[in-house]
Amino acid sequence: MIFRYLYGIHSLVLLLERMEKEEIKQILDHYKNGTATEEQLALLESWYLHYEAEGPAELEIEERSKDLETVFLGLREEPASVQKKLWLRIFVAASVLIALTLGIYFYPSFQKPLSIEEAVVKNGITPGSNKAYLTLADGNRIALTDASNGEIARQSGISITKTADGELVYTALEQGASDKPSFNTFETPKGGQYQLRLPDGTKVWLNSASTLTYPASFALSKTRQVMLKGEAYFEVSKDKDHPFVVKTDKQEVKVLGTHFNVNAYADEPTVKTTLIEGRVIVDTEKDTKVLNPGEQAVVTSSMVNIFSADIYQTMAWKNGDFVFEGASLRTIMRQISRWYDVDLSYEGTIAELQFGGSISRNKNLYEVLRALEMTRGVHFKIEGRRVLVMP
Repeated sequence: MIFRYLYGIHSLVLLLERMEKEEIKQILDHYKNGTATEEQLALLESWYLHYEAEGPAELEIEERSKDLETVFLGLREEPASVQKKLWLRIFVAASVLIALTLGIYFYPSFQKPLSIEEAVVKNGITPGSNKAYLTLADGNRIALTDASNGEIARQSGISITKTADGELVYTALEQGASDKPSFNTFETPKGGQYQLRLPDGTKVWLNSASTLTYPASFALSKTRQVMLKGEAYFEVSKDKDHPFVVKTDKQEVKVLGTHFNVNAYADEPTVKTTLIEGRVIVDTEKDTKVLNPGEQAVVTSSMVNIFSADIYQTMAWKNGDFVFEGASLRTIMRQISRWYDVDLSYEGTIAELQFGGSISRNKNLYEVLRALEMTRGVHFKIEGRRVLVMP
């Protein structure tokens, strides 16, 4: 920065050097007559600063203009009051020069657009990881990322333990069971995922930006009902006397013992239930369908449609991958937004593109976006934690 400041002074000297003698004489005449402009004064006074520092020998004053030397020498002989005003002008001129120099120095960093990779690093955007919050019946909220391994709470005859493998486990105790149900809420933020084992032994994998609400104990209920917002994969423990029910805003999934995935994000246009193993019933206010393994129920506002499921794509998130087989750009970007905890903006008219391929969810965001750019005609820009999607 000091180098740039000195370079700025030197540039002014070179500017005067390149000026014709007649131009210099005109500026000096304006100075003597008191009609010099602020720009002319700043030019002269900045030159004078350098002249004072370097001396007439180096600058070869005699060869440039005797009039210029006379003015500068005359300035030294001015009364103190005049010199004070002059140095005030010089201070202002120098301040302007420094400000200009700083602006030139920092201008490239403000104006040069960052690459996607640079913006991702600068804004600390990282892939999602095991992050979740547990809210107990008494309102106590526990950040599982910060909690130590081992037992973290007891309630309603249940011990709640965090394992070293990143799983939350409910275990029934022999004593201390409550005579009325208490509910817990298990929540993953954007950029988080977690695994949960319910009191009946059912295993649940919760995807990012999802919430599961459930009783701390199923002992008092005829059904094992849980409420889901977002996406989760269930491996339900068999209990023919107590059906397992997953309730979302648009449907209920009833099972006895099975493996299935439910995608019920509020920002998705449909709710998808994909059956891996066993048999389930998908029930809405307007329709009821039975799913067999390898089938997917797609619930819209009006009906339930059954399709052959792409199990590989459905299970990709649980297996640590993104799989985009025939997925639209907006569908892909919603997944990216949830996993990398970024916001989205769209600029211009985005074509209804469909993509194919897969990539690990452990990859940095810029690698995922770069892969999408190389696949189809779409471009991205990152501003803070916002991804701008452009045609």
